[in-house]
Amino acid sequence: MSKKNTVFIGKNKSFWDRNRRSEGYLLKREIMSKTVSIVRALLLFGLCFMIIQPMLLRFSTGFMEEKDLYDSTIVLVPRHLTTEAYQHVFNLTGFPKSMINTLWISLLVSVLQVVACTFVAYGFARYEFPLKKFWFACVVLLIIVPPTTIQTSLYMYFANFDLFGLVRLFNNGKPINLRTSILPYAMMSLTCMGLKNGLYIYMLRQYFKNVPDSLEEAAFVDGCSTLRTFTQIMLPDAMPTIASCFLFSFVWQWTDLFYSRNFLSSYNVYSVQLSSIVSRMSRYFSADQTKAVIVPNGRQQQLIAIGVLICCIPLIILYCFTQKTFVQSLAMTGSKE
Repeated sequence: MSKKNTVFIGKNKSFWDRNRRSEGYLLKREIMSKTVSIVRALLLFGLCFMIIQPMLLRFSTGFMEEKDLYDSTIVLVPRHLTTEAYQHVFNLTGFPKSMINTLWISLLVSVLQVVACTFVAYGFARYEFPLKKFWFACVVLLIIVPPTTIQTSLYMYFANFDLFGLVRLFNNGKPINLRTSILPYAMMSLTCMGLKNGLYIYMLRQYFKNVPDSLEEAAFVDGCSTLRTFTQIMLPDAMPTIASCFLFSFVWQWTDLFYSRNFLSSYNVYSVQLSSIVSRMSRYFSADQTKAVIVPNGRQQQLIAIGVLICCIPLIILYCFTQKTFVQSLAMTGSKE
């Protein structure tokens, strides 16, 4: 008998011998471990399938001709390949201009929000000041209260913008209308009143609050100023949490409709174009642009599916490159002692 077979039999004898001595406990534990592994693999496969299957369905539907949409024998693989539907979506949404506008606006707003929220969160976590609990309660209200409750106030304020009377003073006694520019949204982001800013302040505040005081004290002893301690000691360790807040801000801004419709009406933004794509289909498919035609429901659903898929692709690519940092930030937030 070869040495390899001897070792193999020895291992088997060792396992069954240990199993006999444990009165069958070792075998039960091994079966339980394998069962848990199989069930976990099936659950993960099911979850992945639930996420990926709609994306694959939308992708394949986009390459179907209109007659394939009504063929019950076609499920995933189109019978007649065409890219006509993608061209229709590009024309209806103003692609790629709308995508470029959405990209730079999302980047700008996300950077402004993260910078402002980081400073505010650090102040809440490390300093004492009058009415601190009251102001933090206001931050929590930013998370709870939907922005639609202040929609009228925002409209009136920025439609007749006058900062402490200075605008009327230098503009012949008249306010200015800022609603068609990105300035109102940029000002709201810098003052932590933008989209979901309360959540970012809370996340960053929880991280800074759990950083040991000894780090700051050691920096002060070494001669670091408050600003230098913040930028060189606190910020580097907080980068995973800051990156997580940036990702949240970018994704929510990418698909936002409320602030985009209120303040970015002069910009061709993809989310706004996609939300109104159905209302523009009837004239788009009409030979006479002054008249509307009835677009079949199957064609409508096909173009909407393609538009949603195009909207999701940049976010999926972003997550693929940043998922390690994102997962690390979730593990660190609120758990550091």
